[in-house]
Amino acid sequence: MYPALSETIAQLQDVKEERKTVLEPLVRFIQQKANTRQAVNLNFICTHNSRRSHLAQVWAQAAAACYGIRNVCCYSGGTEETALFPKVAETLAGQGFEVFKITSADNALYAIKHAGNALPVIGFSKKYDSPFNPVSGFAAVLTCSRADDSCPFIAGAEERIPVTFEDPKSSDHTQWQSEVYAERSLEIASEMFHVFSSVKNNLCSKD
Repeated sequence: MYPALSETIAQLQDVKEERKTVLEPLVRFIQQKANTRQAVNLNFICTHNSRRSHLAQVWAQAAAACYGIRNVCCYSGGTEETALFPKVAETLAGQGFEVFKITSADNALYAIKHAGNALPVIGFSKKYDSPFNPVSGFAAVLTCSRADDSCPFIAGAEERIPVTFEDPKSSDHTQWQSEVYAERSLEIASEMFHVFSSVKNNLCSKD
């Protein structure tokens, strides 16, 4: 991990008990795949694939690496394609990720790395069934209630797991925007690190 990112991770807060209950199906899905040495494919889905789904994708990939959970590939998508909101990239960079803007198109591409030798997460907005994403055997992790409501069926998903977060978009164009985005990112980080820490502890207990 980059040093600045490690500092951020060291300051993550404990997850509340009620949220641990929400996260338990995701822990179980990853655990079952890890126990049988199968690929763990997670597709984080929100309406526009612009904010929460990207934050969850990036933090989940970093958490898997931090705890040494192998064969984890994190993706994201939306019920429609828009663009990765620039404040998300700015927030992740401020919390220790290396973020490189690859293109300057309306739907720009970003490379987001948690360590120097790590493969980057390629961040851009796409529909959840984009060819960029897995077509089968994945968990569809719904990060907003609107996506959960509008996607009663997700083709190829092995499991559908709602893990919803409040949208930081409500703070856009206000003096609190940076603070709200940072808080939402850290909230999502804490929960993704709880998930992979739980998987790691369960794997160790079986050894």
